[in-house]
Amino acid sequence: MGLLAICCLAGLLLSVRSDEAGVRQLVITNDFVFAPGPSNAVRLVVRASHVTIDGRGAVLTGPGQAGNLESLESAGIGVLIEGATGVRLKNLKVRGFATGLVLRQVEGALVEDCDFSDNYHNPAHGWGELPPRGGILLDGVRLSVLRHNRANRVWDGLHLIESDDNLIADNDFSHCSNTCAKLWRSCRNRFMQNNLSYGLRIDRAAGEVHARDSTGVLIETGSDDNFWYRNDITHGGDGVFIRPLNRWVSRGNVFVENDTSFANNNCVESWSPGNTFIRNRANHGSYGFWLGGSDHTTLIGNEAAFNGRPDGFHNAPEQGFGHGGIVIVGGPSSHTRIEGNDLHDNHGAGIAFRGDVASKGAAWRTEHWIVQGNLIANNRFGIWGRWGNAILLAGNIMTNNAEGDLIQDTTNLIQLPPSPAQALAPRAYLAGPDVVSTGQLARFDASASTDSIGRPLEFHWWLDGAAGQGARFERLFTQPGFQRLGLTVHNGLSAALAWRDLLVVAPVKEELGTEGPASLWDFELEGNDSGRGRVRFAEDAPGLIGRCALRFSPNPYPGAYATVVYPASRDAGWDWSARRELRFWIKAQNPNVPGWQNAGPVVRLLGSRGALEYRPAKDANLLNDPPFSEARWQWMPIVIPLAGDNRWERRATGEITLACIDAVSLAVDSWGGDPFTVWLDGLAVE
Repeated sequence: MGLLAICCLAGLLLSVRSDEAGVRQLVITNDFVFAPGPSNAVRLVVRASHVTIDGRGAVLTGPGQAGNLESLESAGIGVLIEGATGVRLKNLKVRGFATGLVLRQVEGALVEDCDFSDNYHNPAHGWGELPPRGGILLDGVRLSVLRHNRANRVWDGLHLIESDDNLIADNDFSHCSNTCAKLWRSCRNRFMQNNLSYGLRIDRAAGEVHARDSTGVLIETGSDDNFWYRNDITHGGDGVFIRPLNRWVSRGNVFVENDTSFANNNCVESWSPGNTFIRNRANHGSYGFWLGGSDHTTLIGNEAAFNGRPDGFHNAPEQGFGHGGIVIVGGPSSHTRIEGNDLHDNHGAGIAFRGDVASKGAAWRTEHWIVQGNLIANNRFGIWGRWGNAILLAGNIMTNNAEGDLIQDTTNLIQLPPSPAQALAPRAYLAGPDVVSTGQLARFDASASTDSIGRPLEFHWWLDGAAGQGARFERLFTQPGFQRLGLTVHNGLSAALAWRDLLVVAPVKEELGTEGPASLWDFELEGNDSGRGRVRFAEDAPGLIGRCALRFSPNPYPGAYATVVYPASRDAGWDWSARRELRFWIKAQNPNVPGWQNAGPVVRLLGSRGALEYRPAKDANLLNDPPFSEARWQWMPIVIPLAGDNRWERRATGEITLACIDAVSLAVDSWGGDPFTVWLDGLAVE
């Protein structure tokens, strides 16, 4: 077939060549229009900006064969748009490739009325991930639009990697064997009225019960502030899954009027904080909302019904309550608002909460909730809860729940009297700092809180339990660390909440390398045999303490322990024989899955002929399992007694004394080889 039989040109072709499979590669430099006709063994490459490619219904066929996974894995990309701005692609069908369409480092693209179905598809794959492939991959894409496209019978319908501020509207990315839409470090995207159903990989005929790592929507690793409106996310393994496997949470995502029903496992599952769900449907799954480890969550006006029923999906029932509509267990969930939801006919609880089971609530409790104005009917339990604190119940209508409510081991439970009409909730406004200093009075003011018709307000402050009443709150903190401050405001009928997750810092007389300059640090990388590995240091302002903080990132990172050392000269000659402890603050972002490994952070005090090593007891990794939930996304304080204790194991090697320390080092170890970032501040020995 000649080239002119394949296409007609409104511009020029830069080159045409065939690969080993006989698929021609067309490199587009100008506007390009396909002639309608039979399928073409062609792949497109576009690196020119401001061009339009109009397929006019043409089909690009790759070398991959349906059902032949090996041929599809090696079939390459159907259409690659790379390093370009303002490209428009329309009316094209692409099939038989590993990935139908890849946009890489692109801005301002428009892809519309295209079909990327029947590319790599693997419904028989077991558990675990595969490399990006399937329908559409956006990698480093900004300010672009995808609308009226299809990608069915593929691995991932749409996969976004580090892609921000895009509009995805009115597409059909359904019937995928892994995910229909997947986000990785992708923020501020808008998903409007897409079909993202049947993100499902399961063999029901073989008696398989749990869907294998498949979901309609998967959001992970710092994918923040995305907006989801009226998408069909039904019949998935999960419907929506916000997953921080590497402890890098995704916050600020807002879901409005989506349907996540008929999920094999959870209609909505989240282990990340700060996400909002408004008027969504989460019905006929094993659970409606499963939200462990999801502080700062808001749920308003959702329906969660018919979940966990014996005649439907009912995987993994929980001891005590079975299944439920809104279930928040397995991880902390402070500052949570559950209001105006319709929770009915669940084979379990309408709402269930539970603090830490192993410690019976000592390690953490479900804390600072408002549960009001919900319709809770025909469930096994209305509200089932254990090991909570500072929970307010108001105006919930409970009907025909077989075993009523069961709330145990819950402190500071407030139940407002019923009202003949649902009272409009007040507004809570809290003024006050996020960071306070020891020895200085911290002041918080809620006097700007209002009620719509001027009813008097009551104020309840929570700080390690009930802490005060009145519109203003003051506290003098004597020890540095993290403090969870909650405020509940109510008018006698309904309530609002506000909070501050406080970092209490202590002044430092002398910071060791965390007040700059960053050039005074050195590094060591385990397994850096090639010598390519580096650690990049920088000063980030403002700092938590003082002017700046230290930021470091191993890049390239060879894997295993990355160690940073201060000073690089290793000749400090510090006499710390009269000092008691080493202190610093740390936070981190790690894209590697499943995150950190081995003991960490490991601190060493280095001398000329030996070292003192301090590692978390039992080789724990505090970045993987921090002492409080909020440390997953903000600063965490570290205090290491120089004598060691039951939390920090001290090991001496060689000849070493605290009277002569030449340098201090800190080491962390991550799975995988992608660069990660760590911040340090306030490093001091006192």
